[in-house]
Amino acid sequence: MTEPKVIGILGAGRVGTAIARRALAAGYQVRVASSRPATEIALVLQFVAPGAIASDADEVIAGSDIIVLALPLSKYRNLRPDALAGKIVVDAMNYWAPTDGVLPEFEGAPSSTEVVADHLAGARLVRSFNHMGYHEIDGEARPKGDAERRAMAVAGDDPQARETVAGFIDRLGFDPVDAGRLSAASAFDIGTPVFGARLDRGQLKAALNLPAAA
Repeated sequence: MTEPKVIGILGAGRVGTAIARRALAAGYQVRVASSRPATEIALVLQFVAPGAIASDADEVIAGSDIIVLALPLSKYRNLRPDALAGKIVVDAMNYWAPTDGVLPEFEGAPSSTEVVADHLAGARLVRSFNHMGYHEIDGEARPKGDAERRAMAVAGDDPQARETVAGFIDRLGFDPVDAGRLSAASAFDIGTPVFGARLDRGQLKAALNLPAAA
């Protein structure tokens, strides 16, 4: 696969705009869509992610090499599986009933991303960005080799999609850690020791019970 150039973000909240700012700083073209009209979010992006292009969701999906889902999780059923089929899609969403309300399909699920994967059958879904706060995505990025560089987990059933997303994360300023299949995402969901923890590559591998040399 060729090096991704365009990052599409569905969701213009704090997580989505934090990822947009990091992607812009890394030299990517960034397109952002939300439930609001593109003309309306364009004004917001001028201040919170200058350089990002406001688009509608269909334009973001059609024109992006990697698509990041940074929506409120309750909106996931509005996503069209046919439009996202074959696309590399990063699930950065979390299920948190106090803010999302109780969503029965997520109650007792191994991880929220596996529910999303069932809806988006055909997408090359990868789980990442969810165990780090938006302010950390914005403020904790470091150059490669920096002793204080933080690590970010990547899980997905498509090895090539995982590798592509890992390269994206690396350019954004974090050490990607390949956690394996999508089912491994349950190890870095809300409520796990990994969630919100400040971990380097070795520490994250240990927390995920991965071989140190992997």
